[in-house]
Amino acid sequence: MLPNLQILDGQPHLFDARGVAKRFRHAAIFGALDALHPGETMQFVNDHDPLPLIDQMHQRYGGTVEVKYVERQPGNIVIRFTRR
Repeated sequence: MLPNLQILDGQPHLFDARGVAKRFRHAAIFGALDALHPGETMQFVNDHDPLPLIDQMHQRYGGTVEVKYVERQPGNIVIRFTRR
């Protein structure tokens, strides 16, 4: 299993939500997004498509976080969130 938040020089920060208890996921994800500096990217990995989370992100951040799907297969979702 990958660590929840990994900082790699020049690479996206990795957030593997599969290892975070469901009751803490949204808070942990928002905390990680809040920690991103403009231009930084977090690569988010999950076992399901987090559409409610993305709706909450749009409400909270407006257009300051770009959402780009890298992988969108059942059981394997990878999204890059980039702070503008």
